[in-house]
Amino acid sequence: MGGPLCRRLLPERPLDPHGARVSADAFAGQHGELLSLAVDVGREAAELVRRRRPEGRVPVADVKSSATDPVTEIDRASEELIRRLVAEARPDDGFLGEEGDTLVGTSGVEWVVDPIDGTVNFMYGVPAYAVSIAARTGDQVVAGFVVNVADGRAWGATLGGGAYRLDGEPRRFVTPTPPPLTHLLVATGFGYDPEVRAAQGASVTQLLPQVRDIRRIGAAALDLCALAEGTVDAYVERGLQPWDLAAGGLIATEAGCVLSGLEGAPDRRLVMGAHPEIAPEYFELVRACGF
Repeated sequence: MGGPLCRRLLPERPLDPHGARVSADAFAGQHGELLSLAVDVGREAAELVRRRRPEGRVPVADVKSSATDPVTEIDRASEELIRRLVAEARPDDGFLGEEGDTLVGTSGVEWVVDPIDGTVNFMYGVPAYAVSIAARTGDQVVAGFVVNVADGRAWGATLGGGAYRLDGEPRRFVTPTPPPLTHLLVATGFGYDPEVRAAQGASVTQLLPQVRDIRRIGAAALDLCALAEGTVDAYVERGLQPWDLAAGGLIATEAGCVLSGLEGAPDRRLVMGAHPEIAPEYFELVRACGF
């Protein structure tokens, strides 16, 4: 229902220069229609973000967890568009977004959305900010789509159906074999609370001499997609919200990565990820560094 109906609702034109509409039939697994809807709506939101972004620095409309955790009017406009298009296609579904109220649905499917992941990058014009859309049933994410608004690179996945690059013709991919622990390129991020940020910095100080290097991109969904396809070798971050993790986390695991929390499933306390060949050793190192 989701994919075909959404394709009727949205304009019949390319949504960006990097990809055409993708049929649910292009994806393996039983959740292809949810991913197809996420792709259609996510590209439309990405086009809105690109179109609405002014030259220069984007002004802050509000702040959230701290004075350095910004929201822009374009964040809100992106989420409103996503919420409306999903509701038109699947009116009985729930919705959890970063900027708006939670909607409890009756279908058993909930959409978990970050309308602009990497808002600070977006504000400053750093070309790493994304629209992230996931569908989950219960606590299980079953479909996810992430598009880097600045350059059009896009990724998607369905539970049990694999991970895909979606800028251009869909092509399935897996995470490449990693280098040894001392040669890992590790992606991380920092929260907005000063005390948490200080603790994260101390942990990174311990980690840095034991790996190749650290990358701090500033958008968790893009970090997880980079992990999935091997642009980085490992990942660690504290403080992720469900909309930070949902789509990118599914893409990473469907590509073959292992994600974990400090003592169990990944959660707000900690998310770490790596290829299964290096994951046990890397996770032990992360814990030893005090993350």
